[in-house]
Amino acid sequence: MAEAFKFELVSPERLLVSEQVESVVIPGAEGEMTVMAQHAPVMTTIKPGVVTVKTAAGKEERYVVFGGFADILPSGCTLLAESAVAVGDIRIQEAREDAADAKDDEARSKAEQFLSQLTTLEGALLPA
Repeated sequence: MAEAFKFELVSPERLLVSEQVESVVIPGAEGEMTVMAQHAPVMTTIKPGVVTVKTAAGKEERYVVFGGFADILPSGCTLLAESAVAVGDIRIQEAREDAADAKDDEARSKAEQFLSQLTTLEGALLPA
């Protein structure tokens, strides 16, 4: 069993993950990277993509992130995302409805941007 380390995934809305994990695969700007315990210190920007977390219990969780950056230290990793949501919580049809039902231009613009990001990543959201 691999050594566990602390991982936190934070979006402006909320803290999505704060737990001991075995590994995290993040979509870095220079390409995907796997973070494990005792990783060399690195700070990297994050591109839109899927973060795959393998918990200390062996469970795999997936989150969609839309930019941000990750601070990686030997003792842990913190990913600060511009926007993030658990893959299981994504509902593209609901995003379409939110865009159509927006009450003002600002809400409509935000909903359409989110829908565009979801549509772009739709292939990555399909179960592996």
